[in-house]
Amino acid sequence: MTTASAVEVGSKNSAVPATLERFQTLFNRLDKGNLNKLPDVYSEDVRFQDPLGSVQGLDELTRYFAGAYANAISCRFDFSEPVVNGDRAMVPWVMHLRHKRINKGREIRVEGASHLGIADGKVNYHRDYFDAGQLLYEHLPLVGRVIRMVKGYAG
Repeated sequence: MTTASAVEVGSKNSAVPATLERFQTLFNRLDKGNLNKLPDVYSEDVRFQDPLGSVQGLDELTRYFAGAYANAISCRFDFSEPVVNGDRAMVPWVMHLRHKRINKGREIRVEGASHLGIADGKVNYHRDYFDAGQLLYEHLPLVGRVIRMVKGYAG
């Protein structure tokens, strides 16, 4: 079986591949010290949503990521090939996160995908899909123990 390097549906938008490349590069370098790089990828009126919250506008997005990265030790992504349809893209990923308050700072892996809208070479819509339980609840000491106990009774 062969795998396509990318799946494109609909009309081709030449700004999309370059924007996707900047998006992926940004998220593999992003930390609390370089949030000033967000305008390189995001439009001023960006709408962002993930299972933990939603914000509107670049300033709110910057504050949201400042909170998200405040206690991160490291965060990197393994991106899979995006599926592109005109000015929309779905980008699957695996996040490798080390966070001071999650799993005692040890790395966790979370699978997810980003649905992006792109206009004028910038991301104007970004929605992340991932299992918040896999990210947080399973790795907090007491909650993780309760989840493992419940799974033990169910299986």
